[in-house]
Amino acid sequence: MESILRAAGGLLDVELSGPVDLGGSSRSTVLRCETAAGDSVIVKAFSSEPESLRCFTAEAAALSLGIAGPELLGVDPDVPLLVMADLGNAPTLADILLGSDPTAAESGLLAWARTLGRLAAESVHRRADLARLWSRYHKGMPSWEDEPWIAQRVTALPALLDGAGIAVPAGFAEELTRIGTAGGEEYPAFTPGDTCPDNNLLTPEGLRLIDFEAACYQSVFLTAAYCRMPFSSCWCVFTLPAGTAAEIEQAYRAEVVGVYLALAEDEVWQAGMRPAVAVWTVDATVRLLPRAVVGAGHPHSDGRLPPEPTPAARALALDATLGAANPATVPLRPVETALLHDWLQQPAHQDEPGPPRPCARHGPGASH
Repeated sequence: MESILRAAGGLLDVELSGPVDLGGSSRSTVLRCETAAGDSVIVKAFSSEPESLRCFTAEAAALSLGIAGPELLGVDPDVPLLVMADLGNAPTLADILLGSDPTAAESGLLAWARTLGRLAAESVHRRADLARLWSRYHKGMPSWEDEPWIAQRVTALPALLDGAGIAVPAGFAEELTRIGTAGGEEYPAFTPGDTCPDNNLLTPEGLRLIDFEAACYQSVFLTAAYCRMPFSSCWCVFTLPAGTAAEIEQAYRAEVVGVYLALAEDEVWQAGMRPAVAVWTVDATVRLLPRAVVGAGHPHSDGRLPPEPTPAARALALDATLGAANPATVPLRPVETALLHDWLQQPAHQDEPGPPRPCARHGPGASH
């Protein structure tokens, strides 16, 4: 930790002291440190693992873009680490959602959706800038834009279902390939990557995004679908009151139609939302289905799988996978949806070997 403080202090030309560990993850160490003047800054140091280096590059490039997140005060590519402005101890959106005030929860959700929509709209013409900044901090790993994670999930799903004893009808794999990039070529926009509720601070100045480890450009529909489902790749994937998901989806949409005028047409919007919801449905199934058999309870915040099976993981998989799975929103045939629904509702069989565990993806929308 002393080496981190020295490196970070050197960037600011000040001495840092009193580090407080804010949690971080297996990829990074996050510290709140005091300056000699009595102020505080946030220092985030990354490990040397390949995925950690990709996260460093993404966050350094995204914060350097200067359109969202805390102010970037310094970058040391050699350690590597970032020094950022301290946004304080404001509650997260997750804190509000788990609280007892439904009005505050709804207001927080609307602020979250509007912030993401505004960011998407403002970023449309900055893609080349992000690519240039990525090259500046490049550590040898491809960006999530260049990682075919959707195709990888689509390829993995049929085998995973088969391993779980769910018969996959002929033509299912071909149907999945139609998802494509869910509109990424036609309607790209910037995303912080992990927009889960606990990565959003509700400060007196408004909602602030704080995690950019998977920042990239992707389809606006993938973020909009995150509103509709909602939070399908997070530990906090819970059902919202009737109408709330539609309201926050509309709040996001109202921001992006200013730059993509065609999205004001309901037919165009719904045509884009269907494959986007399917992307997150497939993603959640591939990540959570194995945990429903061989994982335990609550998925860890850093992506590690829990050690023992419990019904809670199965319930989470059921809610995340099927919360929005109906013929009107998800282009998966009813037979597959029904088979998966029935399987997930069965009691977990602890003595049965589960399908192979896929690695947890830390990418756009991924749980952190």
